[in-house]
Amino acid sequence: MRNSLLLTGLFLAITLTWGQTPAAAPKPAATAAPKPPAAAAATPAATSADPVVLTIGTEKITKTQFEQIFAQIVESMPAERRAAAQAPQAKRQLAEQLAELKALAQEARREKIDQTPEAKSQLAMRSDQLVAGLLFQKISKDAKPTAADLQAYYDEHKADYDTVTARHILIRMTGSAVPLKEGEKDLSDDEALAKAKDIRAKLVAGGDFAELAKADSDDAGSGANGGVLGDFTRGRMVPQFEEAAFAMKVNEISEPVKTQFGYHIIQVTKHESKSMNDVKAEITEKIGPEMAQKGVDAIKSKTTITFDQAYFGK
Repeated sequence: MRNSLLLTGLFLAITLTWGQTPAAAPKPAATAAPKPPAAAAATPAATSADPVVLTIGTEKITKTQFEQIFAQIVESMPAERRAAAQAPQAKRQLAEQLAELKALAQEARREKIDQTPEAKSQLAMRSDQLVAGLLFQKISKDAKPTAADLQAYYDEHKADYDTVTARHILIRMTGSAVPLKEGEKDLSDDEALAKAKDIRAKLVAGGDFAELAKADSDDAGSGANGGVLGDFTRGRMVPQFEEAAFAMKVNEISEPVKTQFGYHIIQVTKHESKSMNDVKAEITEKIGPEMAQKGVDAIKSKTTITFDQAYFGK
């Protein structure tokens, strides 16, 4: 069965390998005069170290050229498909598709299809896509953030690298999205707040947080585990809960914090902040593409671009 490589993918791989669209097949010489030695030395089969491994009509592809095409194709594949592409039959399948591509291209040129307006338009677009893509690769490679860039990003987003470990006791009120326990009274807002304050007073007086959570928390999941929520970063909890948790001192017992679920009594058991060295690689990966895009924007800004508003609209 043929693999799923597309002829368009082969076209791009060949173009990337040789830096231009595939050249037209050479025309027969006008006379039988022998070629000069320099021309003969330039043919792909000139050295045994790099033999011709595929011939299609008058075109010859050496082992090195084929390996480059194959590498480009594999590199463009999703990671999960690359292992399958290393199977022994993969190169043969690629060679068969490459032969088909070349045979069709040679016939197309014989019929002068490459000279039609449609072909010229598409070839020009593909050429633009290729060189623009190669330029973007260069911009991306050159857009390496400096130590100052990394530090500036870290300082601006330092709060994003905070982690809190906490537990809570939830007292629901009428209208809460949390299900009412079987046999439990549906408390009004005032009643729920009063109960939350009473539980906090017990905790401040030395009550066991885990036992009170198991007995009174309306969050069935964490309540059964002593109120433990585990660790979380910013953006994981509802805003009111997050704001309170990240502002608290370790082991402090919060005042009742109201959310759409009810009133929470929160205790933070750990608050950690990752250092610059801890997140350096993560920041580099994040801001690299942003810096590359700035390079693209700079190129666009110095290029005169005019849109016909009558056609495109404002």
